[in-house]
Amino acid sequence: MRIILQNLTKCFPSRNKKSNEVVTAVKDLDIEIPDGKLIGLLGPSGCGKSTTLYMICGLQKPTSGKIFFGDSDVTNLEPEHRGVGLVFQNYALYPHLTVKQNILFPLQNLKGAEKLTKEQMLERAQQAADLVQIGELMDRKPNELSGGQQQRVAIARALVKTPRVLLLDEPLSNLDARLRLQTREEIKRIQRETNVTTVFVTHDQEEAMSISDMIVVMKDGVVQQTGEPQKVYDDPENLFVAQFLGTPPINTFDGQIKGGKLYIGEDEVLDVPAVTEDKPVAVGIRPEGFIPNENGKLSGKLINVEVMGRDCSVVFANACSRKPNVRAIIDADLRITTGGENEIRFDVKKNKVFIFDNETGARIRF
Repeated sequence: MRIILQNLTKCFPSRNKKSNEVVTAVKDLDIEIPDGKLIGLLGPSGCGKSTTLYMICGLQKPTSGKIFFGDSDVTNLEPEHRGVGLVFQNYALYPHLTVKQNILFPLQNLKGAEKLTKEQMLERAQQAADLVQIGELMDRKPNELSGGQQQRVAIARALVKTPRVLLLDEPLSNLDARLRLQTREEIKRIQRETNVTTVFVTHDQEEAMSISDMIVVMKDGVVQQTGEPQKVYDDPENLFVAQFLGTPPINTFDGQIKGGKLYIGEDEVLDVPAVTEDKPVAVGIRPEGFIPNENGKLSGKLINVEVMGRDCSVVFANACSRKPNVRAIIDADLRITTGGENEIRFDVKKNKVFIFDNETGARIRF
């Protein structure tokens, strides 16, 4: 099911009763979610991603704008008639019911032409449980399950009605690191097997990039950039997107454009002939964008070298860095040689260097 969000805006009244100001959680959201794809809504807490999800499912009404499922306008349609499955962050399972009863619950509330026989409901419930690989746990109650198993029950309950759209609101945030990795792989597998259009809300960029077909990066209720995860990572539109995506995060420096060249401090880092205006800029360099070279153009003071198996993390200081330390990720086979007083020098990969306007944060392309 293709989803179109057209100029979607959601405002909430101010908590200050004496003020007529409103809080805009989502502003002029305008995106299209292709049929059968898994889309990640990504951004920091308070950026409007969960509000967007709740407007898609109908739990919240937009202040303005429209929501389309295919060619149908569902903006004012009640949630139970939209054909959506919703998985909450805290699972929201009924503790007094078994796994089977939790999964059956949505089917037992079907009415009219959609109403199923008992045998049909049991068959559907077992199919949904088998899909998420908890078919042997049907007689247990939620408190007898691990966090990952409870999450699978919640997903099975959302899928049992064969929804047109599956919505996941930070479904992995309550799991430990290893279980998160396993469960996000399962979510991707389930999505591919069912081919249901899925919207996945998270603040964890690694989660979003690893399983999403497309990501939507949001800040303060406004979309900053949309696209395939790797494309957004490789070609950020602004400083916020560049800083939000990437582990370890991008290194940022105070730079200067002079005569078609990019300087970081006294170091002439790159030729940027396409940038004709001389001015201070923000410079972002991805950790993998450094090439150790004893005659390299960018200098720093070596702090530490951390060997991490196949990779090596070189931590150094630079007076123009906006953070205390700069981190470079290089091949562990490369030998780090230093000059006097632990000086280290690098060349940089042009495709891993980004220049941004100091005032707006917009990308300056070169």
